[in-house]
Amino acid sequence: MEWEAYSTDERADILLEWEEIRATIPDKIIRIETVIIEKTRQMSEEENFIRSCELNSEIHELASVINDLNIWFRVQQDHDAKVHQ
Repeated sequence: MEWEAYSTDERADILLEWEEIRATIPDKIIRIETVIIEKTRQMSEEENFIRSCELNSEIHELASVINDLNIWFRVQQDHDAKVHQ
């Protein structure tokens, strides 16, 4: 449904649930960064070229997830800024 089609109470419930989800994003990013650091360490020590490429691909995928999480984290901030303008 369109945002405006929800009642005020429904909107408040949706925003509360989103804020609870959104609050977990920084911790998820930190956990993924930890994995990236470990994979980067492994890659720097890896002698097998194919495995190095696999690790590099895995790092790239994890970095993409972090980028997506950062976008989602900013969604509410962008919405709040529009509401207050």
